[in-house]
Formats: sequence, C-alpha cells, structure tokens
Amino acid sequence: MSKSTKWFLIIAGILVLLAALFTLIVVSFVAGTGDRTDTVTLGSGDKIALVELKGTIVSSEEIVRQLKKFGDQSSIRAILLRIDSPGGGVVPSQEMYEEVRKVREKGKPVVVSMGSLAASGGYYVACGASRIVANRGTLTGSIGVISEFLQLQDLFGKVGVGVKTVKSGKLKDAGSQSRKMTEEEQRYFQSLIDDVHGQFKHVVQTERELDSLTVNELADGRVFTGEQAVGLGLVDTIGTFEDAVQIAAELAGIDGEPSIVRERVRRTFWETMVGDVAEEVRAASRELLEWPVMSYRYTGAP
Repeated sequence: MSKSTKWFLIIAGILVLLAALFTLIVVSFVAGTGDRTDTVTLGSGDKIALVELKGTIVSSEEIVRQLKKFGDQSSIRAILLRIDSPGGGVVPSQEMYEEVRKVREKGKPVVVSMGSLAASGGYYVACGASRIVANRGTLTGSIGVISEFLQLQDLFGKVGVGVKTVKSGKLKDAGSQSRKMTEEEQRYFQSLIDDVHGQFKHVVQTERELDSLTVNELADGRVFTGEQAVGLGLVDTIGTFEDAVQIAAELAGIDGEPSIVRERVRRTFWETMVGDVAEEVRAASRELLEWPVMSYRYTGAP
C-alpha cells in the first residue's frame, strides 16, 4: 500500500469519526428538547405519586406541572410532596401553594413530608396540603420576607466608574446599585415587604386555623424544630418519610402497601458524560439571573 493511500485512509477514518460524533451530538440535542421524563412505579398496590421540591425555589413550572399531571390521573390516589428547601421567590412559592391547594380541594389528598429544611417559601407551599408531617429535627417556619440590595457606589468610585441615570419618576430607579438608598425609597420597599408578609401570614392563619395574634407572634422570621412546630400548630404530626406514605395511604383509603409513582428525568449522552457539573452551573446561573427582589427565603441555610 502506497504512502498516499495510507494517508487517504487515515483522513477518511478521521472524517467518518467526526461525522459520527456530529450525528451523536445532533441526536442527543434533539432528544434533550422533547419529553425527557419517565414514570417509575415501585410496588404493586394502589398508587401514590411522589413529587420532590428540593433546593432554593426559583421557578414553579416543574412542580406545578407534576402536581397537575398526577392530580388529574384517576389511578393516582394521593400525592406525597417531599419538601427540602429554604424557600425562595415569592411568586413561585405562591404558585406552588395554589396548585397544592387546588389538588386538595378537588378531593385528592396531598401529604407533605418535610426533610431537613422546609422553611419560608418551603413552608408556604406546605400550607396547601391536607396533612403536614415533619421529622423531629426538621427546621421549618421562617414566616417572613427578605429583600437584599447590592450597594456598589463606593466600589464604582474607587475604580473610576460613574453611572448616569435618566428616569421618568423619582422612584423609577429605587434600589439602584450605583447610589445609596434614600429614606423615602426605604419606606417604599418596606411597604412592599409588609404587604407580601401579610399575604404569607394570611395563608398561615387560614390554612392552619390559627388566630391572628398567634400568627403575628410566630411570623418574625424564626425557624422552629419539627417538635416545636407541632406544638405551635404549624405542623400536624411528627413522622418520617415512610410515616408520611402511610398517612397518605390512609387518607386515600388504600388497603395494604401502596406503590410509589415518581418521575425520572432521562439524561442525554452529554449529561451522562459530564455528570451533574453542567446542571449545577446552569442552576447557579439561573438563580443569579432570575433572583427576585423579594423572597420567602430562610437565609440561615448553608
């Protein structure tokens, strides 16, 4: 075989490999843009759907979608909502709470099982459930609202950066990072915080059937252990995840051991290769870019 023929075969082989790799990338991308969830069932009894709310609440879309899906399926007798979250955005917390409440009011039991942390927005969501179950050491509560504003004017001055703002009203740039907040602006933001805080307290008072004086005393941002929360009326009972499964089965009238139905996300080829790193980067970027001005969030979370 001549030298030129060898080089031709080598180059042709490289081109074939590149074409195969390109095809794999295209197929992986197309697969990643469609429905990437499988429904997994463990057990053979009547079905309870497991929906998991984990981490900081930035968006409500995925949890609301699952609640709607399982709420509409007649084969699903109850929904078990596992919460391990410090809370997060006000609106997504409210949207998830509303969907939990709707499922409950349609007659399908929704039982919340609290993990290590179900605070602030996580607790807000839990308030819509038929029953709330916490472990003894669960941290929950943190009924409050927080806003944080970066103040960069001193840094801008040191590096010689100035900001010129043209606005249509005196409060249009309230909260700007380029200057200190005025007393009027602080009163303005405080009025927003107080209103959103009042919305949180109203939900707790209504759903937990507590009087306004009690709720006002509890709604100062403190967290409580599961045992404390039960004593205060914020949680129904102490129990593990398995206890919550049995409670959901009892509320749904299921005899025997129920089966657990949950969604599993199918990974693309590249997600399998890279692991969880890319997803963590995307989640961090999304949280940074979409973080709301006001949040139901427990700031003591690690």
